[in-house]
This record gives sequence, structure tokens and C-alpha cells, in this order.
Amino acid sequence: MSEITEIAIIGAGHAGIEAALAAARTGIDTVLFTMSLESIANMPCNPSIGGTGKGHLVYEIDALGGEMGRAADKVTLQSRTLNLGKGAAVHSKRIQADRKEYHRIMKQTLETTENLRLVQAEIVSIGVENGNVCSVTTHLGEVWECKAAIICSGTYLESRIFVGDVNYESGPDGFLASKGLSSCLESLGIRLMRFKTGTPARVSRRSINFEELERQDGEFPIIPYSCMTSDIFFESIEQIPCHIVYTNAETHKIIRDNITRSAMYSGHIHGTGPRYCPSIEDKLVRFSDKERHQLFVEPVGASTEEMYIQGFSTSLPLDVQHKMLHSLKGFENAQIMRYAYAIEYDCADPTQLLATLEFKSINGLYGAGQFNGTSGYEEAAAQGLIAGLNASLKLRGKEPLILTRSESYIGTLIDDLVTKGTNEPYRMMTSRSEYRLLLRQDNADARLTKKGYEAGLVTNEQYSLFIEKQKLVEEEIERLNNTHISPLILNDFLKKHDMPEVNSGYSLADLLRRPQLTYKDLEEIDPSRKSLPPRVVLTAEVTVKYEGYIKRQIAEVKRREKLESRPLSNDINYEAIKGLRIEAAQKLNKVKPLTIGQASRISGVSPADISVLLIYFGMK
Repeated sequence: MSEITEIAIIGAGHAGIEAALAAARTGIDTVLFTMSLESIANMPCNPSIGGTGKGHLVYEIDALGGEMGRAADKVTLQSRTLNLGKGAAVHSKRIQADRKEYHRIMKQTLETTENLRLVQAEIVSIGVENGNVCSVTTHLGEVWECKAAIICSGTYLESRIFVGDVNYESGPDGFLASKGLSSCLESLGIRLMRFKTGTPARVSRRSINFEELERQDGEFPIIPYSCMTSDIFFESIEQIPCHIVYTNAETHKIIRDNITRSAMYSGHIHGTGPRYCPSIEDKLVRFSDKERHQLFVEPVGASTEEMYIQGFSTSLPLDVQHKMLHSLKGFENAQIMRYAYAIEYDCADPTQLLATLEFKSINGLYGAGQFNGTSGYEEAAAQGLIAGLNASLKLRGKEPLILTRSESYIGTLIDDLVTKGTNEPYRMMTSRSEYRLLLRQDNADARLTKKGYEAGLVTNEQYSLFIEKQKLVEEEIERLNNTHISPLILNDFLKKHDMPEVNSGYSLADLLRRPQLTYKDLEEIDPSRKSLPPRVVLTAEVTVKYEGYIKRQIAEVKRREKLESRPLSNDINYEAIKGLRIEAAQKLNKVKPLTIGQASRISGVSPADISVLLIYFGMK
């Protein structure tokens, strides 16, 4: 049998979903293949969305017209903003998600989207003719002719589960492993890597003594991820509490006594694991001086008794999993519903990709998500959206969407991958960006919505909501700058807040710039303020409070833009350029940077090498 489509997307995880929706919503005939319709939008690890750096990605996905933020709002069990004790640049929203409901909503969204077909089938090979993608073939022999293909295979490629000394072929959560596609990719000249990740046991809620645990409640009011979510949506939602428990000396002794039985330390696992989400046995080895480790006990859903223990992932055998779990306070009688495991899988070296996420060597072939060497649902969704949108733009004869480091975390993520590559599962963190103050959660819409609208993904309704928010923010900032408070009123207020008296009046904006004061604090001397949506207040407050720092960072961006605006051809042979060090020439030939700016970020390319390039190409 033979079928025809324009874009074939392989895998319906978080990357595949965003890729499929981006392509279909921009008018391209799209087919999304998944090995099981039940695995769509699966959360095999944390039942959460967001977190440090990751929350920023979700806001950016929404600003560009993606789906993750909208669905996350609908399935929120609890919402918290992390790092509130620090500056606004690192404030990161994280929600506990109802895992099954998230799957249901995303599946229904895919099923009802125009130009999109959902097909349960395993893709085992990709056809390429004269360097162009021409088809994909299923394990049943069905051939789908296509003009582009996007690989969003997650952790399924030749995947293997490890529990102690037991290992077997399997995808996450017992789904089937993908067989055959890896060998096809290697035959096409694509370099693959072997990575590893893991997940903790799931425990029955009824078997936990919560009185022994620290309770962690959600925040209120909740600011949604999506601009399409009403400000009053969360008012009727009763948030479910999370809890905290700690490992102890007994837990550590059990793990150390059995560490050679861990698949990770027995030599069974050869893939590289995530640095920032290590197994509990890896934590004990790497942080041997710590007397205890914090674990988070989180709900998997509103209609299930399963609880997730964040920070307790392991590949230790079953008997040890029981012992170390029962050593935790409040878990003496805990019952395991799903055992912990590690999983190894194939992924691609991302330096083979352009910034559009298209492979340099194969026209029309794109990669996204964990296939590109990342970890996390949010990183995957961000890449999926960009890959799907760029594949659509290319087929429509339009310029690609390439986001820069200075305008988005998505741009930072992709630039890191295609320029520097990764030797371990890559995780987004706020520390990876040199422009953190400009790339806040609250202004993701201001940075990216217009780009999404111009690319055809942001709807008229969403764009109108964006314009209205920007208008309200600008009006409030202007009001704060133009509303002055007399010394008579101001000194009584300052005295209440343990601040010295003043001899002249101050604007509300000047007062807000004081570190000790917040927008809420000023309410008692600001009777003329209107009731505004929390997200409008947040952006106005941060913009005013950090105005000086923001201006300095914008000036730094303009200085660096000079390097980014100097293009480099894809056919340059850097080994022929005299003066370049051998290592630099080899790295430049491997990455083939698009600009001098990108070349400067390649590991192994020094400032002296960049000077050589500037002189060689006659750039000032």
C-alpha cells in the first residue's frame, strides 16, 4: 500500500504533538505516527510541567501558538512559582499535572485538528532520494510518500529497560521499543549516541503516612501558562497538596550495601545519564558528604492513588527498592504500584542539525526532542514546535523561524544543541542564558507572539489578547511614572516600612524601584489604581522595578548583534584558512556555523580564531 502526505511526524510524545499541530495549523497536510495511541503525550517520568528554566519554555511555546501551556492549565493539580526568593529573571512556574487527563486532552486535540491524521504504526525506515526525504515506511510495509519527515522518537529507539541485573527490550511504561529505525538512520550517515534516563517507583497513596511528611501547598492566585486561559479559570479549582520527605542514614546504608547490584554500577548500562536528574544511588556517590536528600511526594492524578517520589529514581533490584522505600519516614508500610527502572535509548548528535532543526546532510529531514539529545517534556515540546513550523514554512516557500539567544530560551536551547552539541541529556536552566533578565516568563508574549503570528501559527484571537495585554501594561507603567505622592502622605507610609523620611514627592514608579517595596505594598497610597489582571500587574511591576538593569542588558545585546549579523557560507573549508588552529578548523568544519556569532560559541574556537576569521573575510 502507498499513501501520500506532505509532512510525516514520527512519534506522538511532547515533541511530536507540537510538531504536528504547528504543521497542520499552518495549512500543511500532516500525518502523526505513534506506536500506540495510548502513549500520546505520555509522562513516563515526572507528572509535572515547568520548573526552573522549563517554565520559561512553556510560556514561550504558548506565545508562539503552541499547545503545551493551554493543556497544562486544564490539568493543573497544583501550581507553584519556584525561586521567588530570588530575582524576577529566575522565577519559574511549575505545575503538578493530571497525567491521564493530559493524555486525553492532547489526544482529542490531535484528533480534531484540521489537516492532521493520527496513525498507529511503527516507522522502521525513511526513504531518501538525491539527498531529499521522499517517504517513510511502517513495520507493516505501508509506504507513505512525503516531502518532509520529523523524527520525535523520544526514548523509544532501540530502547532497553534495566532493573538490577534484569534487562529487556522495551519502551517507557511497558510500551514497545522502536526497532529498525536506528539502523536505517545510521545507513543514511546520521551519527547516533546512546543516552540513559530513569524514573522512580510509584507508590499507593493509601499506604503512606502523610502525618510524618512536610506539607507543601500551592500558590494563589495562579497566573496561567496560556494567554488563552481565563484569569478566573483557577478560582474554582481546589489544589492538591504535595509533600516532602528526606532520605536518612538507614536509606543510605541500604543503597551503599547494594550499589553493585544497580544496573548503573554493575556495567550493564553503557548510555550516559542526565547530570541534573541523577538516580538516588548516583547522588550518594557524587554527594557522599550529604547526610540526607530531599524527596518530593507528588500526585499522579486526581482519579488515581498513584504517587510519584521525585528524586528517588533508581535501577536497583526490586528487593532493594522495597527496603530503601520502607526506610523513609512515613513510608514504613508503603506499597509499590510500579517499580523504578532505568532506560537506555538511541539519539542523534545534534551538531548535525541546522538552527531550523533540519539535518544538514538530508533535505527535509528534521529532528526534535529527546532524539536531539535533550531531556524533559518542555525542551521536547519547544523543539517540536520549531521543527514542525520550519518544515511547514519551507514547504510554503517562506523564510524559516530561527530564534536568537537574546530573544528566547528556545533560541538558547537550539543554539546550544546545534553549536556545542551535548554529551549527556541536555536540560534547560536559567543559568544557560546570558540574557536572563530580558527572557522572563512574564514577557514571553512580548518577545515572541508577533513572530508566531507572522509565521501563521498564532490565531487572530490570541493576537488580539496579546495586543490588549500590552496596552494595559503600557498604560499602567505610564500611570506609575506620572502619579506622584506628596511628602506628607509618603513619610507616614515610609515610616511603616522602616524607611527614612523624604523632603520631596516621589512617583509611584520611583517607589516601586526600591527593593523593599512591591506593587502590592503601594496600594495604600495609590487609591486611583484600577483592578488589573495579575499577569498585567506582574509585567508592569517587573518592567518598572528592573528598568535600569534591562536597559544595560539591551545595550549588551546590541553589541553582540554585530557578530550575529555577519554571515558565513555553508561551503567554507576552514582547514584552508591560514592562521586557524587545527582544532578550531575541525570544529568549524563539523558545525558549519551560519554566523561569526555562532562560530564564537563553538567549544574549541578561541577569540583569536574569531579574529582570524574576521580578518580573512574582511570584516570589521
